Amino acid sequence: MFVKSIMKPAHRSYTAKTDDRLSGILDLLNEHDLQAMPVLNDRKFLGMVSKEIIYRAYFNADQSKETFLNETTAGDIAENEDFYIHDEEVFERTLPAFKGFPLLAVVDKERNFQGLVTRFDVIEQFESAFGSKKKGIRIAFTSEESSGRIERLGDIIKSYHENVISLATFDETDKLARRIVLKIERKDNIEQFTNKLEKTGFRILSVKEV
Repeated sequence: MFVKSIMKPAHRSYTAKTDDRLSGILDLLNEHDLQAMPVLNDRKFLGMVSKEIIYRAYFNADQSKETFLNETTAGDIAENEDFYIHDEEVFERTLPAFKGFPLLAVVDKERNFQGLVTRFDVIEQFESAFGSKKKGIRIAFTSEESSGRIERLGDIIKSYHENVISLATFDETDKLARRIVLKIERKDNIEQFTNKLEKTGFRILSVKEV
């Protein structure tokens, strides 16, 4: 899945222009309960402005609050110019890119703003990928790194007519093994199914209803 498929498009995103006064930006942040928004020069992404950035800039300014908010612009204090991700990136790349910030700008190759993705959006996608919102049986097991292991797993799933909710694989410390987490709908044949996995070379780590 690409970032552009989960992002909020530009026309639905709250953004600030470089010459927007901070008084209006702060009102917008408070009105819509936003923590931050991208700063744009025409369509080009320049950085971020947030309540924290505004407050920090004010405390470092030798101005009254009213003067600071009415005379300072978003372009004057924008930070985090590298808090963006390209629209053709896969969404898994977004999570480590947040760096403690609540949102990322999504841009094209020319750095034109395409939309934004929030940390909440990404967490929701990971929850969906793991089937977190649907009850079932979670089976964790390991498999030796070998060609055809997923095909073997697929054949077993098919032969037992299991309904797969999610399937994920993870690197093990042992480079010759790989951990697999399979979530399936609850049926009366779970014991037979896991026994078959064991007999086929998969080592069961846990079976849990979640």
